[in-house]
Amino acid sequence: MTASYNIPASEHQFEFEIKRSQFICYAAQASHREAADHFIRSIRALHPQARHVCWAYIAGAPDTTVMSMSDDGEPGGTAGRPMLKVLQHSGMGEIVVAVVRYFGGIKLGTGGLQRAYSDAVSGVLEGLPLKLKVSRQQVQLRYDYALESAVRHVLSRYDVEDEQISYDLQVSMSLQIASAQVQAFKTELTNHCAGAVHYPAIN
Repeated sequence: MTASYNIPASEHQFEFEIKRSQFICYAAQASHREAADHFIRSIRALHPQARHVCWAYIAGAPDTTVMSMSDDGEPGGTAGRPMLKVLQHSGMGEIVVAVVRYFGGIKLGTGGLQRAYSDAVSGVLEGLPLKLKVSRQQVQLRYDYALESAVRHVLSRYDVEDEQISYDLQVSMSLQIASAQVQAFKTELTNHCAGAVHYPAIN
């Protein structure tokens, strides 16, 4: 899995006209397939008179297999595939795009359509606000109270979030750590605490 990648920070749109056909491209974050489908339905509802609402998405990390596309009535391969190709080359993840087309009466031809839909997605990506998504892995720790300061010292050196801790006979901790750092973190913690930290299986 990709360790970190850009995702949309907010929704964005871009529009232009070619031979009297109006193209409006919308982009948003979609961390899973249901979010992408919901966004596409919302764009259709915004434009009930539009002749075509073509779309593409990558619903996860850039290397996920959860991706799809649709030509929505345009000639096969002229809309969804070029749109998805732009998304794949962008290196972004968790992204859905939908392009609304209002037909202007002049046919663009297969090549013209492919360029138009590619340009629509490229245009919306240029102005799209981004944020960095760091892939994380859950890690659980269990250790004696005497090791608390040593564990804290190691923790301070890593990218850790969502820390939850409970105190019983021993200290139990659950946290989310950047996937790229998990192995180094466990190695350093084991060395620093002489192997006295345990990693219970995550249910």
